[in-house]
Amino acid sequence: MSIRFDAKYAQNIVSSSDIREMAPKAVEAMSTLMSKTGEGNDFLGWIDLPTNYDKEEFVRIKEAADYIKKNADILIVIGIGGSYLGARAVIEAVKSPNYNLLCKDTPQIFFIGNSISPASLNEIVELCEGKDICVNVISKSGTTTEPAIAFRVFRDLVNQKYSAGEAAKRIFCTTDKAKGTLKGLADKEGYATFVVPDDVGGRFSVLTAVGLLPIAVAGIDVDALMLGARNAQNELCSDNIDENPCLKYAAVRNCLYNKGKKLETFVSFEPAMAMFNEWIKQLFGESEGKDGKGLFPSSCVFSTDLHSLGQYIQESGGSLMFETVVKFAECTNDYVIGMQEGNIDGLNFLAGEKMSVVNDKARQGTLLAHTEGGVANLIIEADRLDAESIGYLIYFFEKSCAVSGYILGVNPFNQPGVESYKKNMFALLGKPGYESEKETLEKQLGL
Repeated sequence: MSIRFDAKYAQNIVSSSDIREMAPKAVEAMSTLMSKTGEGNDFLGWIDLPTNYDKEEFVRIKEAADYIKKNADILIVIGIGGSYLGARAVIEAVKSPNYNLLCKDTPQIFFIGNSISPASLNEIVELCEGKDICVNVISKSGTTTEPAIAFRVFRDLVNQKYSAGEAAKRIFCTTDKAKGTLKGLADKEGYATFVVPDDVGGRFSVLTAVGLLPIAVAGIDVDALMLGARNAQNELCSDNIDENPCLKYAAVRNCLYNKGKKLETFVSFEPAMAMFNEWIKQLFGESEGKDGKGLFPSSCVFSTDLHSLGQYIQESGGSLMFETVVKFAECTNDYVIGMQEGNIDGLNFLAGEKMSVVNDKARQGTLLAHTEGGVANLIIEADRLDAESIGYLIYFFEKSCAVSGYILGVNPFNQPGVESYKKNMFALLGKPGYESEKETLEKQLGL
């Protein structure tokens, strides 16, 4: 199996009998998921996606990526939430957080439309000056405020820079297959379109065109990514909790929740995984955080955050939280520490040692310190940080999240709470149809 799960560093809180007691609930939850009989079962297209994806569209995605690579210095990816987090997470994990500084044969990729910051938008516009650009706008409807504003700006930019025919070739829309504002505009203007599947929610969509087009533009092997996910789909099926790490992880985290833990911190000792942690946070936060239930997802990159949050985690975190650590068995880009004349920094005892070994010893030391402080640690180990392993991890966390949500007793596939801020914002902006709420909201704000 391409992944290992280790819960022994949580056994001072969650015993083997606790896990055995939770096992039938976990098996039942997985059965509900795989039989597609639970709440939200109209959003389960991701389950079979690694094998049952649109092969024709997959070819078109790779062809579009090749066109962008040959004709653009910059790809602007417009989307928010699941419409950008997955792609950015994979690009930074497999390539680098410094991808835009290191890329040579592929375009720079900038993600926009994930906030309403004018400063952020203006910076990206400035970076596009004098460059050939393509745009990939990702929106099911085409009317979500943040990406819609950004698309207005960058569509105008493309139209001003190129002829109508050339502009149409440089805009790629990932949207509904048949309806919606963006689909209508794309059909009218002749933009290439890719599909946001009806049965795949945004936070589960990274292995659809939503994520695959930007990922392919970055030069990542999307076939390897899908292979990893396909391996996970095939391997994470057993209803024996000791043979299925996905099932066991879902069970253990629910045991910890039942014992009063309120917060799960996703940890990596690789800075390249920072955005992947952000993707996991949305996946679990939006899937489980409802009906007054759910663990609060947070994340850290160690050893960096040990110098800011380590004190709190070790000495105050035990009653509140636990850590889920993603580690990799092999280092793909190591560095050997050299000898320094005079040993000024006192580190010559490390001369000749691989930096990956030092990093892992820091991980082990942190593990001991935090567990001694009462913070349970769950360890998820993949083979190496590459496209195939990331594909596997994506499917692992998606399935774990769905099973865990059903154990918790919530619908893991809706997100009713995210609509409230939108309604309030529209009313305060004076959007037609929201006039009656505006005055009330302004009074509440003291305006």
